[in-house]
Amino acid sequence: MKIHVECYAGYRADETPLRFRAGDRQVEIIEIIARWQTPDSRFFKIRGNDENVYTLEHDGHIWNLA
Repeated sequence: MKIHVECYAGYRADETPLRFRAGDRQVEIIEIIARWQTPDSRFFKIRGNDENVYTLEHDGHIWNLA
C-alpha cells in the first residue's frame, strides 16, 4: 500500500521516518525497532503510537507498507 511518510532529513533525504499517513489515518512513529537495506530498497520496522508494528519500505521514490 502506497503511503505518505514525513521524515527527518539529515545527511541524506528521507533519512528517518517520523510519521506516516495512510488514507485519513496518521500514525506517529514512537520507535524504530530495526532498519535494513537491500540493493533496491530501505526498510524500517517501526512501532506506531497506536501500538501496532509496521514495516515501511522506501525504494528511493515511493514509500510502501510492506
